[in-house]
Amino acid sequence: MDTSSPAPSESVFTYGAPQLKFGSRASDEIGYDLSRFGVHRVLVVTDAGVAATGTPQRVADQMTRFGIEAHVFDGAHVEPTDESLVAAIDFARGSGPWDAFVAVGGGSSIDTAKAINLLTTNPGDLMDYVNVPVGKGQAPSEPLKPLVAVPTTTGTGSESTTICVMDVISAKVKTGISHARLRPTMAVIDPDLTLTQPPGVTAASGMDILCHALESYTARWYTTYERKQPEQRVPYCGSNPISDMWSEKAMTLLAGSFRRAVRHGDDEQARADMAMAATFAGMGFGNAGVHIPHANAYPIAGQVKDFHPKDYPADEPMVPHGMSVALTAPEAFRFTFEASPDRHVRAAQLLAPDADTPSDPAEFLPTVLAELMRDIDIPNGVGAVGFGENDIPDLVEGTMKQQRLLATCPREVTEDDIAGIFRRSMSLW
Repeated sequence: MDTSSPAPSESVFTYGAPQLKFGSRASDEIGYDLSRFGVHRVLVVTDAGVAATGTPQRVADQMTRFGIEAHVFDGAHVEPTDESLVAAIDFARGSGPWDAFVAVGGGSSIDTAKAINLLTTNPGDLMDYVNVPVGKGQAPSEPLKPLVAVPTTTGTGSESTTICVMDVISAKVKTGISHARLRPTMAVIDPDLTLTQPPGVTAASGMDILCHALESYTARWYTTYERKQPEQRVPYCGSNPISDMWSEKAMTLLAGSFRRAVRHGDDEQARADMAMAATFAGMGFGNAGVHIPHANAYPIAGQVKDFHPKDYPADEPMVPHGMSVALTAPEAFRFTFEASPDRHVRAAQLLAPDADTPSDPAEFLPTVLAELMRDIDIPNGVGAVGFGENDIPDLVEGTMKQQRLLATCPREVTEDDIAGIFRRSMSLW
């Protein structure tokens, strides 16, 4: 007779967010904001494309009025790799010391700044901190410096989160570093900086916003986990009342602005709504977590063959992060439907308020997503970016390495489940 008691269930959820400044020309005030931290020497991190717009240098120049010496590093890699991050860290170590960091750009620049901040304040190498099983999963032992994140794209939510994402080239897998100390000190959201974002980037990064909101909204509820000790708590604690609020508001904003922002990039209201949606979704998933679509995205991006997306740099093949997340999302949410039917239907209603619920409610959210992806020119499934049936085993292997994400899924996920999702995602319509 088994007399053991069941493990006590969790009763605590956590919530964290950076300081936030939002609005037109908010990026003009960063010098003042940093002066309150008593900093004197700042590294501005960006990529070559964003640097060419002059925005990072403008941000650096306005700091001089507050006695801050700022230098621009434009070597961030679009879709960072372990090699590009190591190069950026080596530069920062060799040109420091730095009192603070400012990231100006998309999630790639912000994640690069997070890695620089971590490895210029803490001992060891990059792979010491990368999530297991790819890296050692070591936690930082020392405090990090202030980091101000200034997104110029609307999507990643990296300005709100504790996560730094990268491709590990040798392993052909996308993974990352996750720790509460990586969360930026302050997020400065200036919608004016996104007006030049081209349609292809707006579409891909917008799908990242949407999946952040959907995955956190449908994530495993926080009380279904086993009780953790204080030192065991991680930023991803499962869906909860506060993350739900942010996710629902993000979906409502996307319903009215996403297609307009892709088709009419000069629509200032649509851009502002997308920027707000990205921030809200980041505040949701940065605490609740994401699951299958993001776990699948890592091997899709890491094992890219010869796909060159519209409106991205053409020098090397890539599947942008938001696009790679979207490609299996309809099938992923078809799979998770049975865990929380009401939530899946509610999400579809928020995204398509004028649509009627179909006779089979499980098809509502996948249909809404597929129609949106078709409208904004997202590729028609995994097959459209160069993968075939023979690639599924390697894709599944890459997904199953993302146990940190899969643990947040509302259903237990097997290799066969993931293989089926990839197989059915080869063509979505």
